[in-house]
Amino acid sequence: MPTPKIAANVNAKAGAKANAKAGDGHGPVYKRIVLKLSGESLQGPLSSGIHAETVAGIAQELKEVNALGVQVAIMVGGGNIFRGGRQKSFAIDRATGDYMGMLATVINGLALQDALEKLGCHTRLLSAIEMHQVAEPFIRRRATRHLEKQRIVIFAAGTGNPYFSTDTAAALRAMEIKAQVIMKATRVDGVYDADPEKVKGARMFEKISYLDVIQKGLSVMDSTAISLCMDNKMPILVFNMNVPGNLQRVVMGEKVGSMVTA
Repeated sequence: MPTPKIAANVNAKAGAKANAKAGDGHGPVYKRIVLKLSGESLQGPLSSGIHAETVAGIAQELKEVNALGVQVAIMVGGGNIFRGGRQKSFAIDRATGDYMGMLATVINGLALQDALEKLGCHTRLLSAIEMHQVAEPFIRRRATRHLEKQRIVIFAAGTGNPYFSTDTAAALRAMEIKAQVIMKATRVDGVYDADPEKVKGARMFEKISYLDVIQKGLSVMDSTAISLCMDNKMPILVFNMNVPGNLQRVVMGEKVGSMVTA
Protein backbone atom coordinates (compact mmCIF):
# COMPACT_ATOMS: atom_id res chain seq x y z
CA MET A 1 0.00 0.00 0.00
CA PRO A 2 1.52 3.40 -1.01
CA THR A 3 2.52 5.82 1.72
CA PRO A 4 0.55 9.09 2.01
CA LYS A 5 3.54 10.97 0.55
CA ILE A 6 3.73 8.72 -2.52
CA ALA A 7 -0.04 8.84 -2.97
CA ALA A 8 0.04 12.64 -2.77
CA ASN A 9 2.77 12.77 -5.43
CA VAL A 10 0.77 10.46 -7.71
CA ASN A 11 -2.35 12.60 -7.28
CA ALA A 12 -0.39 15.79 -7.91
CA LYS A 13 1.09 14.38 -11.13
CA ALA A 14 -2.33 13.20 -12.30
CA GLY A 15 -3.82 16.63 -11.57
CA ALA A 16 -0.99 18.40 -13.37
CA LYS A 17 -1.45 16.12 -16.37
CA ALA A 18 -5.18 16.83 -16.48
CA ASN A 19 -4.62 20.58 -16.20
CA ALA A 20 -2.04 20.52 -18.96
CA LYS A 21 -4.42 18.59 -21.17
CA ALA A 22 -7.20 21.12 -20.63
CA GLY A 23 -4.95 24.14 -20.78
CA ASP A 24 -2.69 23.52 -23.77
CA GLY A 25 -3.55 24.60 -27.29
CA HIS A 26 -4.76 21.11 -28.22
CA GLY A 27 -7.08 20.47 -25.27
CA PRO A 28 -10.79 21.18 -24.81
CA VAL A 29 -11.82 24.84 -24.66
CA TYR A 30 -14.62 24.06 -22.18
CA LYS A 31 -14.13 22.48 -18.78
CA ARG A 32 -17.80 22.08 -17.80
CA ILE A 33 -20.77 21.92 -20.18
CA VAL A 34 -24.50 21.36 -20.08
CA LEU A 35 -25.76 19.42 -23.09
CA LYS A 36 -29.45 19.93 -23.86
CA LEU A 37 -30.60 16.68 -25.45
CA SER A 38 -34.16 16.55 -26.76
CA GLY A 39 -36.26 13.45 -26.33
CA GLU A 40 -36.66 13.26 -30.11
CA SER A 41 -32.90 12.82 -30.49
CA LEU A 42 -33.23 9.47 -28.69
CA GLN A 43 -35.91 8.08 -31.00
CA GLY A 44 -33.63 7.90 -34.04
CA PRO A 45 -35.56 6.66 -37.10
CA LEU A 46 -38.57 5.68 -35.00
CA SER A 47 -41.69 7.84 -34.86
CA SER A 48 -41.59 7.72 -31.06
CA GLY A 49 -39.98 5.83 -28.20
CA ILE A 50 -36.28 4.99 -27.70
CA HIS A 51 -34.00 3.65 -30.45
CA ALA A 52 -31.29 1.52 -28.83
CA GLU A 53 -28.64 2.06 -31.52
CA THR A 54 -29.13 5.83 -31.49
CA VAL A 55 -28.83 6.01 -27.69
CA ALA A 56 -25.69 3.84 -27.82
CA GLY A 57 -24.15 6.17 -30.41
CA ILE A 58 -24.87 9.24 -28.28
CA ALA A 59 -23.43 7.48 -25.23
CA GLN A 60 -20.21 6.70 -27.13
CA GLU A 61 -19.77 10.36 -28.08
CA LEU A 62 -20.37 11.44 -24.50
CA LYS A 63 -17.81 8.93 -23.26
CA GLU A 64 -15.18 10.27 -25.68
CA VAL A 65 -15.79 13.87 -24.59
CA ASN A 66 -15.72 12.93 -20.91
CA ALA A 67 -12.40 11.12 -21.50
CA LEU A 68 -10.92 14.45 -22.65
CA GLY A 69 -11.40 15.78 -19.11
CA VAL A 70 -14.60 17.70 -19.88
CA GLN A 71 -17.19 17.69 -17.08
CA VAL A 72 -20.46 16.74 -18.77
CA ALA A 73 -23.98 17.37 -17.51
CA ILE A 74 -26.99 16.49 -19.66
CA MET A 75 -30.51 17.89 -19.52
CA VAL A 76 -32.70 15.34 -21.25
CA GLY A 77 -36.13 16.03 -22.74
CA GLY A 78 -39.12 13.72 -23.05
CA GLY A 79 -40.83 14.61 -26.33
CA ASN A 80 -40.27 11.15 -27.78
CA ILE A 81 -42.63 9.75 -25.14
CA PHE A 82 -44.91 12.58 -24.06
CA ARG A 83 -44.82 16.30 -24.83
CA GLY A 84 -46.49 17.62 -21.70
CA GLY A 85 -48.83 20.57 -22.13
CA ARG A 86 -48.53 20.48 -25.92
CA GLN A 87 -50.64 17.32 -26.20
CA LYS A 88 -53.66 19.12 -27.67
CA SER A 89 -55.48 15.89 -28.45
CA PHE A 90 -55.78 15.14 -24.72
CA ALA A 91 -58.44 16.86 -22.65
CA ILE A 92 -55.98 17.03 -19.80
CA ASP A 93 -54.98 19.75 -17.37
CA ARG A 94 -51.78 21.61 -18.41
CA ALA A 95 -50.02 21.02 -15.10
CA THR A 96 -50.88 17.31 -15.16
CA GLY A 97 -49.59 17.03 -18.72
CA ASP A 98 -46.34 18.75 -17.76
CA TYR A 99 -45.82 16.33 -14.86
CA MET A 100 -46.36 13.44 -17.28
CA GLY A 101 -43.70 14.99 -19.52
CA MET A 102 -41.31 15.21 -16.57
CA LEU A 103 -41.76 11.49 -15.90
CA ALA A 104 -40.96 10.84 -19.56
CA THR A 105 -37.62 12.59 -19.11
CA VAL A 106 -36.80 10.24 -16.23
CA ILE A 107 -37.41 7.24 -18.52
CA ASN A 108 -35.05 8.77 -21.09
CA GLY A 109 -32.50 9.54 -18.40
CA LEU A 110 -32.50 5.92 -17.25
CA ALA A 111 -32.04 4.70 -20.84
CA LEU A 112 -29.10 7.05 -21.37
CA GLN A 113 -27.58 6.14 -18.02
CA ASP A 114 -27.78 2.44 -18.87
CA ALA A 115 -26.10 3.00 -22.27
CA LEU A 116 -23.28 5.01 -20.66
CA GLU A 117 -22.65 2.48 -17.93
CA LYS A 118 -22.43 -0.32 -20.48
CA LEU A 119 -19.48 1.63 -21.90
CA GLY A 120 -17.83 1.83 -18.48
CA CYS A 121 -18.77 5.44 -17.68
CA HIS A 122 -19.52 6.53 -14.13
CA THR A 123 -22.87 8.32 -14.11
CA ARG A 124 -25.44 9.84 -11.79
CA LEU A 125 -29.10 10.47 -12.60
CA LEU A 126 -30.48 13.47 -10.68
CA SER A 127 -34.21 14.11 -10.71
CA ALA A 128 -36.02 17.32 -9.80
CA ILE A 129 -38.91 15.11 -8.65
CA GLU A 130 -37.91 12.81 -5.82
CA MET A 131 -38.00 9.09 -6.66
CA HIS A 132 -35.30 7.54 -4.51
CA GLN A 133 -35.52 4.06 -6.01
CA VAL A 134 -34.34 5.21 -9.45
CA ALA A 135 -32.57 8.56 -9.11
CA GLU A 136 -30.90 10.91 -6.66
CA PRO A 137 -32.73 14.14 -5.81
CA PHE A 138 -31.20 17.20 -7.43
CA ILE A 139 -28.96 19.02 -4.96
CA ARG A 140 -26.73 21.68 -6.46
CA ARG A 141 -23.61 20.95 -4.41
CA ARG A 142 -24.00 17.22 -4.92
CA ALA A 143 -24.29 17.67 -8.68
CA THR A 144 -21.16 19.83 -8.71
CA ARG A 145 -19.26 17.25 -6.67
CA HIS A 146 -20.23 14.47 -9.08
CA LEU A 147 -18.89 16.55 -11.96
CA GLU A 148 -15.64 17.23 -10.11
CA LYS A 149 -15.23 13.46 -9.75
CA GLN A 150 -15.58 13.21 -13.54
CA ARG A 151 -18.95 11.47 -13.40
CA ILE A 152 -21.41 12.16 -16.20
CA VAL A 153 -24.48 13.79 -14.64
CA ILE A 154 -27.94 13.40 -16.18
CA PHE A 155 -30.62 15.88 -15.11
CA ALA A 156 -34.20 14.61 -15.34
CA ALA A 157 -37.70 15.95 -14.59
CA GLY A 158 -36.88 19.46 -15.78
CA THR A 159 -37.21 22.02 -13.02
CA GLY A 160 -39.76 19.89 -11.18
CA ASN A 161 -42.43 22.52 -11.89
CA PRO A 162 -45.15 22.67 -14.55
CA TYR A 163 -45.18 25.47 -17.14
CA PHE A 164 -41.37 25.33 -17.48
CA SER A 165 -39.72 23.53 -20.38
CA THR A 166 -36.56 21.43 -20.28
CA ASP A 167 -34.93 24.29 -22.23
CA THR A 168 -35.52 26.56 -19.26
CA ALA A 169 -34.40 23.77 -16.93
CA ALA A 170 -31.14 23.43 -18.90
CA ALA A 171 -30.50 27.17 -18.55
CA LEU A 172 -31.27 27.07 -14.82
CA ARG A 173 -29.03 24.06 -14.13
CA ALA A 174 -26.20 25.56 -16.21
CA MET A 175 -26.27 28.64 -14.00
CA GLU A 176 -26.48 26.60 -10.80
CA ILE A 177 -23.51 24.37 -11.56
CA LYS A 178 -21.52 27.25 -13.13
CA ALA A 179 -21.18 25.64 -16.56
CA GLN A 180 -19.29 27.58 -19.22
CA VAL A 181 -21.76 26.93 -22.02
CA ILE A 182 -25.07 25.31 -22.90
CA MET A 183 -24.78 23.07 -25.95
CA LYS A 184 -28.13 22.61 -27.68
CA ALA A 185 -28.10 19.39 -29.72
CA THR A 186 -30.37 19.58 -32.79
CA ARG A 187 -30.83 17.83 -36.12
CA VAL A 188 -29.81 20.90 -38.16
CA ASP A 189 -26.41 22.59 -38.37
CA GLY A 190 -27.18 25.66 -36.26
CA VAL A 191 -29.50 28.66 -35.97
CA TYR A 192 -31.22 29.66 -39.23
CA ASP A 193 -33.41 32.60 -40.22
CA ALA A 194 -36.05 30.04 -41.27
CA ASP A 195 -36.61 26.32 -40.91
CA PRO A 196 -33.95 24.79 -43.20
CA GLU A 197 -36.00 21.59 -43.47
CA LYS A 198 -38.89 23.53 -44.98
CA VAL A 199 -37.36 26.68 -46.54
CA LYS A 200 -34.81 26.25 -49.30
CA GLY A 201 -31.94 28.74 -49.02
CA ALA A 202 -32.45 29.47 -45.31
CA ARG A 203 -29.42 31.34 -43.97
CA MET A 204 -27.44 30.06 -40.98
CA PHE A 205 -25.98 32.45 -38.40
CA GLU A 206 -22.48 31.73 -37.11
CA LYS A 207 -23.16 34.13 -34.25
CA ILE A 208 -26.36 35.82 -33.12
CA SER A 209 -27.45 37.81 -30.07
CA TYR A 210 -30.03 36.77 -27.52
CA LEU A 211 -32.22 39.76 -28.44
CA ASP A 212 -32.16 38.88 -32.13
CA VAL A 213 -33.24 35.32 -31.33
CA ILE A 214 -36.20 36.65 -29.31
CA GLN A 215 -37.17 39.43 -31.73
CA LYS A 216 -36.96 37.20 -34.81
CA GLY A 217 -38.84 34.39 -33.04
CA LEU A 218 -36.16 31.83 -33.93
CA SER A 219 -36.57 28.27 -32.70
CA VAL A 220 -33.44 27.97 -30.57
CA MET A 221 -34.85 27.62 -27.07
CA ASP A 222 -38.03 29.07 -25.60
CA SER A 223 -38.08 32.75 -24.67
CA THR A 224 -37.86 32.07 -20.92
CA ALA A 225 -34.65 30.08 -21.40
CA ILE A 226 -33.16 32.69 -23.74
CA SER A 227 -33.98 35.51 -21.30
CA LEU A 228 -32.43 33.59 -18.41
CA CYS A 229 -29.25 33.02 -20.42
CA MET A 230 -29.17 36.67 -21.50
CA ASP A 231 -29.54 37.94 -17.93
CA ASN A 232 -26.70 35.69 -16.76
CA LYS A 233 -24.48 35.94 -19.86
CA MET A 234 -24.61 32.19 -20.50
CA PRO A 235 -23.61 31.37 -24.11
CA ILE A 236 -25.65 28.84 -26.08
CA LEU A 237 -24.00 26.80 -28.81
CA VAL A 238 -26.43 25.17 -31.25
CA PHE A 239 -25.06 22.29 -33.33
CA ASN A 240 -26.06 19.18 -35.26
CA MET A 241 -25.80 16.13 -33.00
CA ASN A 242 -26.61 13.79 -35.89
CA VAL A 243 -23.14 14.32 -37.40
CA PRO A 244 -20.76 11.81 -35.76
CA GLY A 245 -17.94 13.53 -33.86
CA ASN A 246 -19.58 16.95 -33.78
CA LEU A 247 -19.80 17.06 -29.99
CA GLN A 248 -16.07 16.48 -29.66
CA ARG A 249 -15.35 19.08 -32.35
CA VAL A 250 -17.42 21.62 -30.45
CA VAL A 251 -15.68 21.09 -27.11
CA MET A 252 -12.30 21.26 -28.85
CA GLY A 253 -13.16 24.73 -30.13
CA GLU A 254 -13.75 24.01 -33.82
CA LYS A 255 -16.19 26.32 -35.63
CA VAL A 256 -19.24 24.12 -35.62
CA GLY A 257 -22.82 25.34 -35.34
CA SER A 258 -24.08 28.72 -34.16
CA MET A 259 -23.22 30.69 -31.02
CA VAL A 260 -25.93 32.68 -29.24
CA THR A 261 -24.38 35.34 -27.04
CA ALA A 262 -24.64 39.01 -26.09
